Amino acid sequence: MPIFSVTQGSLTLAGLSAFLSQHHHHHHQQQQQQIFATTDHASPFFTITSPLFIPPSRTRRSTNNITAKFSDSANAKAENSSETATTTATDEVLEPSPDALRQARRSADWKAVKAYYDGGHILQGRVEGFNGGGLIVRFYSLVGFLPFPLLSPSHSCKDPQKTIHEIAKDLTGLLISVKVIHAEEENRKLIFSEKEAVWSKFSKGINVGEIFAGRVGSVEDYGAFIHMRFPDGLYHLTGLVHVSEVSWDLVQDVRDILNVGDEVTVKIIDIDQGKSRITLSIKQLEEDPLLETLDKVIPQDGSIAPDPLSMHNSITIEPLPGLESIFQELTREDGIDDIRISRQGFEKRVVSQDLQLWLSNAPPINRKFTLLARAGRQVQEIQLTTTLDQGGIKKALQRVLERVP
Repeated sequence: MPIFSVTQGSLTLAGLSAFLSQHHHHHHQQQQQQIFATTDHASPFFTITSPLFIPPSRTRRSTNNITAKFSDSANAKAENSSETATTTATDEVLEPSPDALRQARRSADWKAVKAYYDGGHILQGRVEGFNGGGLIVRFYSLVGFLPFPLLSPSHSCKDPQKTIHEIAKDLTGLLISVKVIHAEEENRKLIFSEKEAVWSKFSKGINVGEIFAGRVGSVEDYGAFIHMRFPDGLYHLTGLVHVSEVSWDLVQDVRDILNVGDEVTVKIIDIDQGKSRITLSIKQLEEDPLLETLDKVIPQDGSIAPDPLSMHNSITIEPLPGLESIFQELTREDGIDDIRISRQGFEKRVVSQDLQLWLSNAPPINRKFTLLARAGRQVQEIQLTTTLDQGGIKKALQRVLERVP
């Protein structure tokens, strides 16, 4: 609405009518013009700073009741200006409905969630409750789902006696760090993972070859999942010990060796950042017996039945099934002059029923090099007389194994 100010005096009805008539015919001249009106006081005037508009209903009032008085008081001006502004705002401003506000807020929150997802960033969500499968997590106006398997292992390891639902009840009302792993606004599907958030925080600080204390979280046919304990005492990451990395012995069922809750020591042998996977080993913390000489494979402590034989009478030792044809092919290789079984023994454990051949870590000494052959519990030490170095022996053996069916 136009604003005008009066500096002095009061305006009579006759003056007001004259002004309106003049304003109607000379509208374009009134924006910068000073208008003087007749008053009952000396030197009356008021100044128009913009076109004046008065609704017709206000100009048709009785002359007996209308006298527009303009006080030089600052309070009167302020009240008149405030009333005018309020009338204008009421006529022109439309308040959005609550539903529109809620929809705008949800739309903005979905955009934020997608930005977190695209950037792989961690956000804070509040646990509002849980159901049979996981936690209900709120992010501003949105509610998402966090499946129990995607919780950090630190919760279950902190108090192993609690059930998953007891853990969920303890988490209700708390803020947790999560990552968005699925966001679908059209179907209102929002899925969080605490494991992914923990991986982002701790995986960069571990390396292949490091050794961790751990606790068995679950056991499957193919191996065991181990929760790894960090220096702060919490179990932040989980890795897999494949069945082949549990023991040097032949393992038919992982459950025969490992059970949920067992405390173990593991070694990191692989980290896949792209798939958020850690591969662990238990057996590699022990010395590989097949890469050692027969003295270490079968300690002479009376607990086993060693059968040491000299090279002169080693012909009395019957080679393990399949060894004889390998010997025949090895003698055809350049640089290998003689092959003999020097001694054999029997172990209490079974590593494999199949024939296995292993090279000794030690280089040839006086043209003598050692091979180990193992099948079932039986182990035989084989002496090669050769001019080849360790690399040459390995290549010769590879060529032989390709020829032997």
